[in-house]
Amino acid sequence: MKNVVKKLWMLGLVLLLAAALAVPALAAGEDAGEPAGQEEVQAESGGKTMASAVAIGLAALGGALGMGLATGKAAESIGRQPEAEGKIRTTLMLGLVFIETAIIYALLVVILIIFVL
Repeated sequence: MKNVVKKLWMLGLVLLLAAALAVPALAAGEDAGEPAGQEEVQAESGGKTMASAVAIGLAALGGALGMGLATGKAAESIGRQPEAEGKIRTTLMLGLVFIETAIIYALLVVILIIFVL
């Protein structure tokens, strides 16, 4: 139970730090010389920024959790059956490649959101 509380505190601190670092990036400066329609573009840009940040954040979080669990289980199984190390390592690497591919696809979607939409 103590370990779970510690992990929740760490997660909260990481989320707080991420929110604090995102504030300057999302702050929009006021220029007197901007055209009237520019405010709408800035509001839309803020939505794209938040959507992109959430999308890549969730993809990275899911990928990191999946990779961590897979690596941990592979280490456990190698410890139990050292003679099957080669097969376990090959399967682990294949799984990690698929997880990383999913994260790269999420990055491509985020780039499309930012530059195309």
